[in-house]
Amino acid sequence: MAKSHQKLINSYVTAFTSLRSGNIDALLALVEIDVVFVDPFNNLRGKAAFGAVFEHMFETTIEPQFTVSDVVHSTQADRDVAYLRWQMTARTRGWPSVPLELEGMSEIHITKTGLVSHHIDHWDSASQLLSKLPFIGALVRQLMRIFVVKIN
Repeated sequence: MAKSHQKLINSYVTAFTSLRSGNIDALLALVEIDVVFVDPFNNLRGKAAFGAVFEHMFETTIEPQFTVSDVVHSTQADRDVAYLRWQMTARTRGWPSVPLELEGMSEIHITKTGLVSHHIDHWDSASQLLSKLPFIGALVRQLMRIFVVKIN
């Protein structure tokens, strides 16, 4: 991985783990104008849409906080990739407020321009989020039991 790309990833991790409703611009400064963001609920393109993801997070949760526990790099022909292992804690807004403890990984693509072109989140939304929500959670937990392997 290029030294400049290592610096970008360090800056990205710092901006990601320091996210607050008033400083999303620090993260936006590190991404391409047509950055792609993918998670279990979204597949968006563009800097404005990328920022909207985090604005929405602050609108729907209380005190969201990311902690990055590991970073791994990979160099490919047309880009470098960093994989950030993270934990996210928060509480949902509204009643009832549900505590969130999510674990996942973000795949961060860095182009030769030295900016992030893709932020792809990998995490289990069914077991980590939907199953814990009121009302829908009971249905999700019941559906998830269908796929549990039973060993005698």
